[in-house]
Amino acid sequence: MILGWPYSIIAARETGRTSWTALLDAVRLPPGADVTTITCTQVRQLINRLTATGQRQAGYSDILIVLDAGYEAPRIAWLLRDLPVGILGRMRSDRVLRRATPPRVYQPLGGGPAKHGGEFVFGDAATWDVEQAVTVTDNRLYGRVKAQGWDRLHPRLRRRAAWVDHDQALPVIAGTVIRLTVEHLPSRAEPEPVWLWWSQVDATDADVDRCWQAFLRRFDIEHTFRLLEQTLGWPLRSCASRPRRTVGPG
Repeated sequence: MILGWPYSIIAARETGRTSWTALLDAVRLPPGADVTTITCTQVRQLINRLTATGQRQAGYSDILIVLDAGYEAPRIAWLLRDLPVGILGRMRSDRVLRRATPPRVYQPLGGGPAKHGGEFVFGDAATWDVEQAVTVTDNRLYGRVKAQGWDRLHPRLRRRAAWVDHDQALPVIAGTVIRLTVEHLPSRAEPEPVWLWWSQVDATDADVDRCWQAFLRRFDIEHTFRLLEQTLGWPLRSCASRPRRTVGPG
């Protein structure tokens, strides 16, 4: 292993059958950095630049920010809630989210109103109930692709870690959970379900299809990284430690 410098990189994806990407921004991550805070600042500054130069105008659809595992998508959605963006991120298969608050029923001896509904356990199908959106697609690489969407699910936040200094009531960050399963993988490995969280609610079948396809297209940036490292040799041109790997989360 050769030590390197991690970077947070934003890239735009083109539409159509192409894997070309446009690298829009790169920020070096110092040791001990809060990746979420840096990512949100980076996205905010980029959108401000796009708006200032007229490349983004009023009436445009929201920008879909696609994140892989390692980013806490609900927190990023909360920090960027004032921007015209949607957050789509992968979640671990052992996560437990909560449903929307159930209707309040008056109980003379009861306490305050509930803030969270029942549990939605990724690993326990008995807790899923009926999905609000479901699609089945035949794909050349993956065979039969099934996407299921459950509406208005949120993590139960605790006043610790990233939320320890939050001086107001902890928010309820609702979104859509998408479970993606495929018939087979190109590598012939055993396929595992992929869990995604999208920061919008009331998802339609078309929304669910767009989300899982956009997530799979995220991998196109890996081809760009390989071009930078193996063809252009950029990691070897550092004047400091000449790191081999300079691409980190992003």
